[in-house]
Amino acid sequence: MWLGLLTGCAFFGGTVYWVVGVMKTYGNFSWPLSVLIGAAMVVYLAIYPSLFAFVLNRSVRAFGVTGVWLAPFAWVASEWARATTGFAFPWVLLGTSQASVLPVVQTASVVGVYGLSGLVALVSTAAAILALTRRRSHLAGVAAVLGVLVIVTAAGTWRLAHGSLATSGTPLRVGLIQGDIEQDVKWNDAYRDPILQRHLDLSRRALGMGANLIVWPESSTPFYFDAESALAAPVRRLASEARTPFLIGTDELEQHPDGVRYYNAAVLVGADGRSHGSYRKMRLVPFGEYVPLKRLLFFVGPLVQAVSDFSPGTDPFVFTMDGHKVSASICYESVYPWISREFVQRGSQLLAIITNDAWFGRSSAAYQHFDQGAVRAVEQGRFVVRAANTGISGAVDPYGRVLARTDLFTPTALVVDVRLLEGLTIYGRVGDIVVWISLVVVAWIFVAGWRARPAIK
Repeated sequence: MWLGLLTGCAFFGGTVYWVVGVMKTYGNFSWPLSVLIGAAMVVYLAIYPSLFAFVLNRSVRAFGVTGVWLAPFAWVASEWARATTGFAFPWVLLGTSQASVLPVVQTASVVGVYGLSGLVALVSTAAAILALTRRRSHLAGVAAVLGVLVIVTAAGTWRLAHGSLATSGTPLRVGLIQGDIEQDVKWNDAYRDPILQRHLDLSRRALGMGANLIVWPESSTPFYFDAESALAAPVRRLASEARTPFLIGTDELEQHPDGVRYYNAAVLVGADGRSHGSYRKMRLVPFGEYVPLKRLLFFVGPLVQAVSDFSPGTDPFVFTMDGHKVSASICYESVYPWISREFVQRGSQLLAIITNDAWFGRSSAAYQHFDQGAVRAVEQGRFVVRAANTGISGAVDPYGRVLARTDLFTPTALVVDVRLLEGLTIYGRVGDIVVWISLVVVAWIFVAGWRARPAIK
């Protein structure tokens, strides 16, 4: 378990290091406290690889070297636990590393990102077996893994060459607006009018290039869109004049008996200039939109106070636009495969992602975030369009091919041609069956380990 914890610290220290910068810049913490908070988060996340190591230890004690072959199941179970327990932080799942390896990532259409994680772990398992033993039965297993890789790569290459999703369905030209608004001025009243004007000007540019749908980033309106009609009027007027729907990110407030609740939302402004429903973000960012265990972690409160303490939405609402269905994942939600799957189950023909990655600066987080959204396209067999405040904005086809992408920190109106698709992938139909199989195998490991005497070879 200690080795697993050390491995986890190395992994998450190298992938979520940017948390320290977020705490320093936007939480107004000192560098020592920011580093301490970042280190605490890394150690917490490392608990899951530590649990993986514990399960693998049980497997080897019960089955000897043969038990190492069960490592992919243990790894998938640990990733699922990280995505569903505690802070529920499924960032950089192992399978996401294959986002740009197009022949391999096609496997996500069958087994999802967790299945991809299992595949990557299987290759590592074969390497570990080679380091541990030269027994014929295990060498045959290594050869089988190589055979699986050949089949996966060949099948993925064939799918890329012969798949028809990218040319079927109803065509749609989408304008993606990247306003490039600095995080520390977004809610400053002195910048409210210039911020709105920049988004309107970029939208007109996209409309001039023939966009049939305009998508603004997360929280792009520096006011409560449906509550402040005078400020929202220019947006409604432009949508009505252009006869083009706008999908915009905004914040909502609602009065409840226990006080005012705030929501991070997406609103569809129809071609008539009226609001046609809103979706409220269901998965909030820990320490960015709410503080888990507030009483215990009171010292990180300033970070949340800067962006409001949000409440989660409860309904995976899908917008209807000219008879077609479109959904919007908000920021961090794009790393949750079940959210996109729920949208598609409800008929979504296009997966939109609206986000504000200004928090990340020029760190690798913005690139990690983009890749994770790209895997959703393959899993669900849908085009993904992504509007990000500071970038990366872009579009990905149902095979994970990046159609267009912007640079960071550049005001841009990007117009992309996509298609509205129907039908379900195998993964869309069966869901995370790889996870359930992995959980059963882990349970079996513990039962077998309890009954058997420790094996040495």
